[in-house]
Amino acid sequence: MRNDRARTLRGAEIASLPSLKRKIKRLKKNGKRIVFTNGCFDILHYGHAKYLQDAKAKGDYLVVAVNSDSSVRRIKAKNRPVVGQADRLKVIAALGCVDFVVLFNEDNPLKVIKALKPDILVKGADWSKSGIVGADFVESYGGKVQTVNLVKGRSTSAIIDKIVRDFAK
Repeated sequence: MRNDRARTLRGAEIASLPSLKRKIKRLKKNGKRIVFTNGCFDILHYGHAKYLQDAKAKGDYLVVAVNSDSSVRRIKAKNRPVVGQADRLKVIAALGCVDFVVLFNEDNPLKVIKALKPDILVKGADWSKSGIVGADFVESYGGKVQTVNLVKGRSTSAIIDKIVRDFAK
């Protein structure tokens, strides 16, 4: 595998699900703990960065599944995302704590979770364990489901509201 400095300079790998599945299988065979999380990551902010850093601290490799544009429109609003999927993937991949990025088109990441079988599934502390998609599946093979605290007052919706309030005059 690449060394950390080289990976940070090049950024994380943006991979297709079949390719990522092979890579994760090889890493797990070598005893590496795979952490998985997902989200829209529209208008990246400090809350996102801190969340991903905290998720990475729970294992060896961090996989981030990013909702496609069509998925974001279905689960958020028709006028979202503000930032298109190609740019959102590249921005997430540029973060030093992220190792792999994968795009998904479904409304939730269950298909990706089932394909990758991460050791640790992470969501924000605003999610109850019963509401975390894939939690039962991950626990069924001995994986862990964990939450990380969110940075208060940081959200994409709050940023959008501020822009509309302060600049749409």
